[in-house]
Amino acid sequence: MSEPSILTPPVVILDKSQMAENIGAVARVMANFGLSELRLVAPRDGWPQERAWATASGADWVLEDVRVFDTVAEAIADLNVVHAATARPRETRQPVRTPRETARTLYDDRASGLNVGLLFGGERAGLETSDIALCQGIVTIPIDPRHQSLNLAQAVAINAYEWRATVLDAPPPNFREAEPPADGALTLGMYEHLERELDAAGFFHPPEKFRSMSQNLRVMLGRAAFTAQEVATFRGVITALSKGRGRVLARLAAEKNGPKE
Repeated sequence: MSEPSILTPPVVILDKSQMAENIGAVARVMANFGLSELRLVAPRDGWPQERAWATASGADWVLEDVRVFDTVAEAIADLNVVHAATARPRETRQPVRTPRETARTLYDDRASGLNVGLLFGGERAGLETSDIALCQGIVTIPIDPRHQSLNLAQAVAINAYEWRATVLDAPPPNFREAEPPADGALTLGMYEHLERELDAAGFFHPPEKFRSMSQNLRVMLGRAAFTAQEVATFRGVITALSKGRGRVLARLAAEKNGPKE
């Protein structure tokens, strides 16, 4: 096979990694298949960790360029499309794909100029549903249910291999005709704006349902893949509605406190 054409591969994001050896093993398989950008979210033992270099087997360039973030939202803020690797949908309704299907989707998105990424959870707890809700799809490895033990580096390796194979096969990309979806930072800003106004209006009732209702809203809106302009328009709608609510409340207060006969 010929070498793959120049196409920046997906960013790999590891959430709450627990062991330096696992981070090093992930760097090794990333280098095997041509992926180079690794981001860590709140690694348990901080960063850098010397033991990671020992298990990376020479993939030093991946580890040397690692970027560390406090939250998943910050780590994916500049990405347009992120797929979360998880064994099950976990109360969300994003598209669920195999690594092969995901690789083709990411290939088309990347060829269209979008910034793409793959999000992996920690070794024990996996990914939080709230973080999965920030993604645009779910990638699930079809392993045998009789033995579902798959370590972090193996999961990354399978997805990285499928990316490499897709690029080597060089299929003609399905170019996106419409405007690209907004990046993670713009999308999260829209979610938080809407949630603030809904909270002020008493939508999240009872209060203990805030988390689940918020996640449902994010997944629902995320499927629409808003462009930057659509995000701006939707936030304008939210602002207009909230101001209207304020005028109604002011009028009711004036009527209540007005002169009495």
